[in-house]
Amino acid sequence: MDGVVVRLSASEEDAAGLRALRLEVFVGEQGVPADEELDRYDAAAVHAVAVQSGVVVGTGRLVLVSALEARVGRMAVKATVRRQGVGAALLCFLEAEARSRGIARIVLHAQAHARTFYDKHGYAAEGGPFTEAGIEHVSMSKSLR
Repeated sequence: MDGVVVRLSASEEDAAGLRALRLEVFVGEQGVPADEELDRYDAAAVHAVAVQSGVVVGTGRLVLVSALEARVGRMAVKATVRRQGVGAALLCFLEAEARSRGIARIVLHAQAHARTFYDKHGYAAEGGPFTEAGIEHVSMSKSLR
């Protein structure tokens, strides 16, 4: 993770970078329709970015569902820096942000291929697989207490 800094999205430049990365990964690589990728939750979500040399190379968001529950989503890492700890750093950052807001439980919809990643970070599957945006997912959750 050489020279990668994970922090809250703090500027329009960050916002543009994270949107571009999400379009690259979800729409370009995975075929998710653009109108499903950029959704109504973006405006109210807490967005984290992983930045390397001024470029957004990773992102994820936290949607506050209730006073005690939040949903992690839109985790995306640029292909050139995958498997280098960027996703793990983003997830840990979002969990810390949730804890600082008094959140007790995080839920998420993991793509089937990423389930092991979330397993390693203490998330447990809830229920069977389902399809979202044409991709197989599984619901997962983690207690922060």
